[in-house]
Amino acid sequence: MKQATLHQLKVFEVTARHGSFTRAAEELFLTQPTVSIQMKQLTKAVGLPLFEQVGKRLYLTTAGKELLATCQDVFERLDQFEMTVADLKGVKQGYLRLSVITTAKYVIPRLLGPFCQRYPGIDVSLTVTNHEQVVERLRENQDDLYIPSHPPENIDIHCHTFLDNPLVVLAPRSHPLAGETNIPIHRLSGESFIMREQGSGTRQAVEKLFAEHSVSIKVRLELGSNEAIKQAIAGGLGISVLSRHTLALEGAAGQLVILDVEHFPIPRHWYVVYPAGKQLSVVARAFFDYLQDEGRQVIESNLGENLHSGLAMTSTRA
Repeated sequence: MKQATLHQLKVFEVTARHGSFTRAAEELFLTQPTVSIQMKQLTKAVGLPLFEQVGKRLYLTTAGKELLATCQDVFERLDQFEMTVADLKGVKQGYLRLSVITTAKYVIPRLLGPFCQRYPGIDVSLTVTNHEQVVERLRENQDDLYIPSHPPENIDIHCHTFLDNPLVVLAPRSHPLAGETNIPIHRLSGESFIMREQGSGTRQAVEKLFAEHSVSIKVRLELGSNEAIKQAIAGGLGISVLSRHTLALEGAAGQLVILDVEHFPIPRHWYVVYPAGKQLSVVARAFFDYLQDEGRQVIESNLGENLHSGLAMTSTRA
């Protein structure tokens, strides 16, 4: 392996990720023969095959899998070093990888705006997915920080709350219950519900509350997008339970109302999480501290006015 070069390891990592010499060449702006030659030289240095080809796709051998894990560790350490050197120079620069649940997409970009303005040398990769996928990415240590709606179980982690995320019942303004107050939760039995997909943290919280109060859920439609659910509600297809933050940009002209149902809102929080034992990069530590120290204040100042105006109009029209 002393004969292997850092360039060869980078070519290998990209090839392993794509399972293709051609796609690796495209990403690296190299020719396919150049990629093939680099991989032959690296295979010779290792002394064992790194890939096996089945059809048109390349698959890692056992040796290839071990080398890929080593490459990922090496590249992460080099990234850490670059960020540390930049920090020693008095400059925050580097790469920040975040994985957040779907509902958090309404607030995280608003938090990233001021943060990136403060540190223009930082580039961000933001993955938005459901709770199960965030936990899976956490298990595989794919990102720097993770933002789920409840702490994952059976994983050794550092976990800190940073923002409330109340879940409310949303309905179209024409719904018969829109003008009522203190609605008993049992009156939701038989209502047509539009629900998030299985694996969604929001859905898990709703099903748990309804089961505790013996309320049956009639699921008319399953959708994997909060925006699609809001459109379906506005179209009269049913009611749903979503984060109050999904109304943040609706304003006074929004077509949805929050129903005043007992046991709602369901108190929820967003958490910032990372694996125990993981040493945060300079950039990740800066964003973590920013969330803890300024996150709530930034959200209240950026979204509070729109959110409260929408809620005020809801109660006025009700």
